[in-house]
Amino acid sequence: MASLIPCPHCGQRPKEEFTIKGAALTRPSADAVQKTWFDYVYLRDNPRGAYQEYWHHTSGCRRWLVVSRDTATHDIDDVRDAARKEAAE
Repeated sequence: MASLIPCPHCGQRPKEEFTIKGAALTRPSADAVQKTWFDYVYLRDNPRGAYQEYWHHTSGCRRWLVVSRDTATHDIDDVRDAARKEAAE
């Protein structure tokens, strides 16, 4: 993984400032059936290649980010504010 992560709020920052929190999945609606919620909470794909994850800039701006990276090479393709991802859906 690159030693510097491009935070959209703070610029290039050391990877140690971030905490990876998991897959950036779309949250089901509140009235979704139990199976949908079960799958959302407990089942995860483990793909090789492009993947989006929620990262928290714990030691920086404390914002939630969506990081697009390659799980095989750890190359980061894009970093954006998570609030913008939610608004786009």
